[in-house]
Amino acid sequence: MHGRITRLLALAIAIFSSVVLAEQLDTKHFSQLPQFVKPELSPKGEKLAYIQNVAGLDTAVLSTYDLTTGTQSYHVKSDNEKVKVNWFEWVNETKLMVSIRYADSRSGTDTTETRLVVLDTEEKNPDLKPLIRPRDGSIRNQHISQFQDNIIDFLPDDPDHILIAIDLDVANMPSVYKVNVNTKKKKRIEKGKRQIRDWLTDQQNRLRLGYVTNYKTGEKHVLIRDNENSKFKEYFHYNSIKEKPIYPIGFDLDPNILYFKQYKGDLLALYKLDLKTNEQTLVFEDPERDVDGGLIYSSKTKDVIGISHSNTATGRIYWDKDRDALQRGLDAALPDTDNYLVAFSRDENVYLMYSESDTVAGVYFLGNREEGSMSLLFSTYPELDPSLLSEHKRISYKARDGIEITGYLTLPKTGEAPYPTIIHPHGGPGARDVDGFDYWTSFFAHRGYAVLRPNFRGSTGYGYEFSQSQMGGWGMAMQDDLEDGLNWLVEDGIANNDKVCIVGASYGGYAAMMGIAKTPDLYKCAVSFSGVSSLKQLVSDSRKYVNSKWVKNQIGSDSDDLKMRSPYYQVENIKTPILVIHGEDDRVVDVKQSRMFADELEDEDKSFEYIELENGDHYLSIQRNRHAAFEAIDEFLKKHLQ
Repeated sequence: MHGRITRLLALAIAIFSSVVLAEQLDTKHFSQLPQFVKPELSPKGEKLAYIQNVAGLDTAVLSTYDLTTGTQSYHVKSDNEKVKVNWFEWVNETKLMVSIRYADSRSGTDTTETRLVVLDTEEKNPDLKPLIRPRDGSIRNQHISQFQDNIIDFLPDDPDHILIAIDLDVANMPSVYKVNVNTKKKKRIEKGKRQIRDWLTDQQNRLRLGYVTNYKTGEKHVLIRDNENSKFKEYFHYNSIKEKPIYPIGFDLDPNILYFKQYKGDLLALYKLDLKTNEQTLVFEDPERDVDGGLIYSSKTKDVIGISHSNTATGRIYWDKDRDALQRGLDAALPDTDNYLVAFSRDENVYLMYSESDTVAGVYFLGNREEGSMSLLFSTYPELDPSLLSEHKRISYKARDGIEITGYLTLPKTGEAPYPTIIHPHGGPGARDVDGFDYWTSFFAHRGYAVLRPNFRGSTGYGYEFSQSQMGGWGMAMQDDLEDGLNWLVEDGIANNDKVCIVGASYGGYAAMMGIAKTPDLYKCAVSFSGVSSLKQLVSDSRKYVNSKWVKNQIGSDSDDLKMRSPYYQVENIKTPILVIHGEDDRVVDVKQSRMFADELEDEDKSFEYIELENGDHYLSIQRNRHAAFEAIDEFLKKHLQ
């Protein structure tokens, strides 16, 4: 089997190489939406569901493929503009549960809404009306749930029903309903109460855990009961604003065992709690990083068999010998890619595997353990030739106060040091960069730029204190970490001070704006996509939402301090040309953040370009917008860095 798998990957790479023969790939090869997205395997392993982005068109199609007959069917088409497919999952062998996401507003406040539909893949004209319908009576006088796709249990042993948590009665106080996916009839099995915002079932599909959140104080409580007829008891309590959090993540097959994550010292570790004895046991810790993933369950036995953890070669740690042996066999056969087992049939005979590397943009395989076979399904970016892409090197450097900053450096395949360079801070900032394929980084490196992606202070995974550095720290040491990374590149001879641009999206967009405002002589140019320009405006807007307490804690509340750390109020300092891009329908960072900034740049007669993407969201989901953004960035960088 190993030889066959190796030949399949070689075939996949050969397919890439045969598509594009040019030494210089076109911008659209990188800005093309992935051709296939998130394939899901049906319970018997006989069908696939996936999103297919049609090349050359602003169209995404939810499709299915019958592995037994070879029949492909197209079900739901979206332009990725007003309505988007959020996620989908097989309920049984013929029906898909589909979450639809769209932009809306309530009382003048922008919102993101979700709705659930049941798609019968065997019907030619399926009913795509929302699964959850308003109660009888005047809709005007009812609360309409904003998020209607919070399925807490797919009830695999009862393929006609699901359990869903939804706030039909009181906003943000979800009750739990058992819903028939055929008739859409629902029965409430637990009424919303005690500020429980999230619910969790055990492996016997019983509602066992309630996660209480007080939006005003930040207090959180974890309540657990022995069964549906017993009372809830408090097991954990903390203040999410002031104290280290505790995260319950799932029950063992033994219903008396709960897995949870809490901090051991400064790093997040995995524990289990015996609910009968209240004894806590350390299950897994990483001496270097937070344990950042979720539990892995066997679809066959329902037992916990491992955990996802990004600070490993495969992103998975298996305690089950059979699964571990399968993973090791696949890694031995495909040693040059990171290989992820992403889905299994109920009997665990059929599986999906996703393989990628820094230069291989992503390949899906279908495996059959009984037959000892594996087939190439599809590639996500078939026009990207791996031989023309650059690998990432993990690096570290010392910040000015001695803190170690790690990250990734990607060097172009052409030219020589010192290279024109891009400092590319990630979004979030509660996130972090990792290795593997990244279409932004690959594009920049292919264009001849060295790319540094620092995991600056505020990034997740490096412990509680490091991540908490972002609290009230935007524009401060977080920004200095980027400058120190650039200085390290210059001292090492990799970069030249005269040819450095800072490019970022979301928080990275803020960092790009702030970089040229705080250190106006440091960068040759800057690019901000969907960036925050005014922290004061961000805090003010948050008052309309339930997370306002967290936003104020994260960003700060003192007006003068917020202005000092906001690029919008520092425009007069800017000397550097900047390209500002924003989607007009961005529901994560309001487009007015870039509009305000562009207006101020114009008033101060600064050198800038402003592009607003029609119907654009925070994720460049619309194909024409992704193309337009990358083409504009490409031309801007050529003008200022080459």
